[in-house]
Amino acid sequence: MSHGPRSGLAAVSSALLAMSRHLEVRDVLKTIVASARELLDAQYAALGVPDDHGGFAQFVVDGVSEEQWKAIGPLPRQHGILAAMLHEARAERLADVRKDPRFEGWPSAHPDLVDFLGLPIRDGDEVIGALFLANKNCPKPEGGCGFTQDDEELLGILAQHAAIALTNARLYERSRELTIAEERSRLAHELHDAVSQKLFSLRLTAQAAARLVDRDPSRAKGELQQVAALAAEAADELRSAVVELRPAALDEDGLVATLRTQIQVLDRAHSARVTFTARGVKALPASQEEAVLRVAQEALHNALRHSGAEHVDVTLDRHSGGAVLRVTDDGSGFDPMAVRRAGRHLGLVSMRDRASGAGGTLTVESAPGKGTTIEMEVPGG
Repeated sequence: MSHGPRSGLAAVSSALLAMSRHLEVRDVLKTIVASARELLDAQYAALGVPDDHGGFAQFVVDGVSEEQWKAIGPLPRQHGILAAMLHEARAERLADVRKDPRFEGWPSAHPDLVDFLGLPIRDGDEVIGALFLANKNCPKPEGGCGFTQDDEELLGILAQHAAIALTNARLYERSRELTIAEERSRLAHELHDAVSQKLFSLRLTAQAAARLVDRDPSRAKGELQQVAALAAEAADELRSAVVELRPAALDEDGLVATLRTQIQVLDRAHSARVTFTARGVKALPASQEEAVLRVAQEALHNALRHSGAEHVDVTLDRHSGGAVLRVTDDGSGFDPMAVRRAGRHLGLVSMRDRASGAGGTLTVESAPGKGTTIEMEVPGG
């Protein structure tokens, strides 16, 4: 390190501590990339987590602005130098990546990379990621690389700890998913048993009322009153179940953290890039947080399943004591009036009902070929 071994050790220690503080996978990836770029004084850094289809389940960059990232386009595939790191599982240190025979180019908006240092992240024999840096901020020897053997060894240490942090984060997320799934399964069984019993009694009582309506109207009236009471009880059971099925994370973590976690999962699971930004949002009443979350989920489902979007952006902003949710995609869009005339709803009726039930409003802006923006505003408590 250029500032001496003591400052170098302190920098490594800070990077490792930062990695260990986060439990969500996406946060861990961002911390690894930012730490590597700062530690080795590079202009750019990136980390790709491969999927099983020749692409990347996640790809995190540091040193590239949001505008640049949007202009670059879809995530890279596993080819060229990236493929070499993933499949051959060895370090790559190059004076000019563009002159390497495996180089296959990049999009026009991509920053120009020259000297390059890359390393696989391994969990035992499995390669779980590729970490690389480019354009070291230092004078380069003529025809040589700015990254040194010491840099490679330092990145190797970071990669080893990155593997531990990433594995721990994955285990944590998996544990949470299993806990939520088990809880929802339990509630589903309880809901089935309770409501099934009520509906069975309701059917028998209604049949009895039908047999009595001609020969004993008075008794039939009593049976119909019982039908009404059983129906009310069944409705109460359903309402209670809906409240219980409210995601536990929303109660424990609040709306912002819950949305962020769910969007990180969607970003991993889909080829579209899904981003989330929250600005100054305060805690809202429980019913409003639930409504905002459900509308966000429905809008994201539409964008990711039906629009063909490459990028879906979710923002949650504070507004007059309440909040404004916006879900914007760059997909195919649609004509809202035509959809309504055709009797298709794309979940819009449900979203409007949820917004209205929370005392808020919902607006939809879309046109064929122009993407879609769903905006929900709630007033707060």
